[in-house]
Amino acid sequence: MSRTIRMDAVLVQAVIAGALSFSHLHDLAEAAGQNGWKAWAYPISVDLLLVAAWRRMRATAGNRPAWVWFVIALTASLGANIATAGMLNLDNTPAWLRILVAGWPALAFLGGTLLAHTPAPAEPEPATAAPLPAPEPEPVPDVTVERIPEPATELPPAPAPAPASVAVSAPAVAVPPALLDHARKLAHTHHATTGDHIDTETLRARLGVPAPLADAITAQLV
Repeated sequence: MSRTIRMDAVLVQAVIAGALSFSHLHDLAEAAGQNGWKAWAYPISVDLLLVAAWRRMRATAGNRPAWVWFVIALTASLGANIATAGMLNLDNTPAWLRILVAGWPALAFLGGTLLAHTPAPAEPEPATAAPLPAPEPEPVPDVTVERIPEPATELPPAPAPAPASVAVSAPAVAVPPALLDHARKLAHTHHATTGDHIDTETLRARLGVPAPLADAITAQLV
């Protein structure tokens, strides 16, 4: 996938600033006695060290060596810009500046090597989150289940009771009054003699009457 480079003000400003810094570093190296291709190699060395330190700083913000080499490269770039602005006489370059420019390649090589081979600090392992406590079970509201009574099974109608046999009462026997009086005398005499009431069989035997008539007389004596 092709990427389109946006030509905005920030990119243009970066190109201009890089070109001016590159030119100032070239002029300073040339004034310090570095001629030909060597004068062009100095700004490339400074800018590459600056970019390498910046990338390592972005990867690990707490990397102190990257910060040190970034400050060194930035100081070299700013120093060249200030020196070429008239602060130094480039026609009569001082000896200490010649020494710094001549020793820069070794210093840049050391910084680039350390940045390339210094392992990045290991990222801390994410802390294992403590297991959350199990949520307490919510109280279950008491539920009253009302059971609908099932309809009672209809039983077959009970059979009608058989009609009770009607007892046929025997026809009432008429007792003559004279016979009844005689029977009372016999019953009184029997009670006085034995102390018991006269029974039907004894009464029937003494009167000499049939059983139905004796029963009727006994019933009236009670």
